[in-house]
Amino acid sequence: MLLLFAESVVSQNTLVILQVIDRFMAKPLTSVTMDYVIRRLTAADEPILWEMLYQALHTSEGGPPREVVRRPEFARYVEGWGHPNDAGFVAHDTGNGQLLGAVWIRQVSDQPNAPPDLAFGVKPGLRRLGIGAALLTQLVKAYPEQSTISIRASAKNPAVRLYERFGFKIVNQGEGSVIMRRQV
Repeated sequence: MLLLFAESVVSQNTLVILQVIDRFMAKPLTSVTMDYVIRRLTAADEPILWEMLYQALHTSEGGPPREVVRRPEFARYVEGWGHPNDAGFVAHDTGNGQLLGAVWIRQVSDQPNAPPDLAFGVKPGLRRLGIGAALLTQLVKAYPEQSTISIRASAKNPAVRLYERFGFKIVNQGEGSVIMRRQV
């Protein structure tokens, strides 16, 4: 996969989608070409982040009601986006402008020396196609000083495995969340 820096087009990425007809028989792999742009988030992107926060809450069992993102424990990741230390990236399909995913970091804790929280979402039908890895690559390259992040997720969350591929290790695990650190 060819990965270019922010504000550039990822061109002619061949993404492989496994199509399963039923539980017992998988069809051959089909190749799909998808071009997308990854760009930095701006203060004007708060509506995008509300949508991606909602998409991030979708699991294989489905999604919660939309209003759940307005609960304080979730809203803190988006509300008032554009503070000086808010940072992240968003991916859009170049053909139709469809929002594909976003990754962002934000200081949400009032505790001194607390690591920023990482929020990350890719639309459910587009997961495991490399979009999340491309977004996380942009974040790690653009903010290498962010070697410690907090992730509010179960250690069993598949996204934790993605973070581990990028060199993050679990250093503390609490109820419903993990703290991961990456050596810079």
